Amino acid sequence: MAYQPHETAVPKPAVSLTSSGARELRLDLFRGLALWLIFIDHVSPDLLAWFTIRSYGFSDAAEIFIFISGYTAALVHGRAMLEAGFVIATARILRRVWQIYAAHVLLFAFLVAEVSYIAISLNRPFYAEEMTITDFLNQPGIAMVQALLLRYRPLNMDVLPLYIVLMAGLPLVLPMIRLAANVTLAISVALYAVTLRYDLHLTTYPNGFWSFNPFAWQLLFVLGAWCALGGARRLARFLSSPITLSVSFLYLLAAFFVTLTWYFPQLKYLIPHQLELWIYPIDKTDLDVLRLGHFLALAIIAIRFVPAGWPGLQSRWLWPMILCGQNSLEIFCLGVALSFTGYFILTEISAGLVLHVLAGLCGISIMSAAAWVLSWYKAYVDKRSMRGRCTRP
Repeated sequence: MAYQPHETAVPKPAVSLTSSGARELRLDLFRGLALWLIFIDHVSPDLLAWFTIRSYGFSDAAEIFIFISGYTAALVHGRAMLEAGFVIATARILRRVWQIYAAHVLLFAFLVAEVSYIAISLNRPFYAEEMTITDFLNQPGIAMVQALLLRYRPLNMDVLPLYIVLMAGLPLVLPMIRLAANVTLAISVALYAVTLRYDLHLTTYPNGFWSFNPFAWQLLFVLGAWCALGGARRLARFLSSPITLSVSFLYLLAAFFVTLTWYFPQLKYLIPHQLELWIYPIDKTDLDVLRLGHFLALAIIAIRFVPAGWPGLQSRWLWPMILCGQNSLEIFCLGVALSFTGYFILTEISAGLVLHVLAGLCGISIMSAAAWVLSWYKAYVDKRSMRGRCTRP
């Protein structure tokens, strides 16, 4: 009997490339989760934040949002670059950049109007100080120009300017990944390292720096694009390793213990002084290495326990979160606007935990309802467009 070698099991890609027209629902699910967490962190940073990941580790929802944004952008526009060419794909990317920019300007106008009305008409000037719009009230002309240049923005409006800059660089990143994917990722890592070493940054008006340094946060965006265009497939064996999973769990456990010392100072003596000097400060602005490692550990565990084709993706209970992820730009803007409204109401009535939870649930319900309406409208427009094509002679 002839010898037949045993077949070696090849692990499936951690995050698979979808066929044209299909959606990777896991990306929508986790981006929707990130939008919900961002809203909760903003509407009730003191109480409801205990229900978000930032209270149990080094990273938060921002890392999830930026990584998935890089992944989905590369997946959509990378395919367009292959099918329609560089010029058409670049035009589509720039159109998306314009949409994000327009959404940012509209959100800025709405938020400034809302806070200004409360601060002036209701005689609550401390809200203007908290939301950092005092400079706008003092010099509206200059502040508006600086806002259009992305150098001035109220509190909680830092993600969209970062997203705009990263998307604007995508026409350069996509061809580089197609030509030399690993070299592109290495260049991104090098820029991140240089940023940490030499403090590269962008300034804001009237003083200070970008809360999300694009020179550092570009690493997560490029990493997402790299994974979308083949990187995840190349890492499949590594990500499926039990050792990788164990190390990820241990890192999350260590991070959880460190965060406990922030809320229970009596535990601080358990952390060696030299270790404290090494890990602090854990800087969000420049995407500290510990934050990056924490996000990667979360991602490794997430793709292990939520594999492709996971039945829960069809659950009616998760569908609102998925719909929010599928309409991320609109829902993000709505969440920021709702978060200040909720924060103002909760502050004025000195609400307790029950009302904070109720406000969080109401905001998430409004976001989910808006996402459903947007999805219904898009499906309706697509259906009408399809009918129009079929009836043409």
